Amino acid sequence: MTAPPRTTPAAYFEAIYADDDPFGYRRRWYEARKRDLLMASLPKAHFESVWELGCSNGELTDALAARCDQLLATDLDARAVSLAQARTARHPHVRIARMQHPGQWPATRFDLVVFSEVGYYFDDAALAGVASGLRDALAPDGTLVACHWLHPFDAAPLCGRRVHARLAAVLGASAFHYEDADLRLEGWSVQNRSVAEREALR
Repeated sequence: MTAPPRTTPAAYFEAIYADDDPFGYRRRWYEARKRDLLMASLPKAHFESVWELGCSNGELTDALAARCDQLLATDLDARAVSLAQARTARHPHVRIARMQHPGQWPATRFDLVVFSEVGYYFDDAALAGVASGLRDALAPDGTLVACHWLHPFDAAPLCGRRVHARLAAVLGASAFHYEDADLRLEGWSVQNRSVAEREALR
């Protein structure tokens, strides 16, 4: 008998969001640097529509808001949603919504989907379905960017390396990637054009 897909329980997130910044997004250089790496990796300066899964307290959401016309950011936890709404209140084009993925899914497609520090909260079976959904959520010239901590931790069914392997199994070879001792940042584009190609430099 096959075990049902497992995700990290909602109670884990309810507990950690007793702290407004449980992962140190606002105070750690590691997090600021990672955010800058992700933003610099984006293949276009501006996007029409963006979806960020697992927006947490909205630090990355706020950075993404400056690079798009419309931004949907989703999170499972009610407290995280409230914190992200407060962080991005100055951006009228940003919508923060509470959603439990993959059970709830936006009906539209996006030019950019950001899947950062969330994939390892699914087990392998659930992540396979999420990866397929992410692929289908991309617009004809869409890009998916994923970024994950590589080291295992108790609350996560998977490690970051396994997350990126599962994404690659569904999405194919990535258009770009960066990896160091702690994180992997990777992007897949539907048309797979480099930044130089987009700007007719080659």
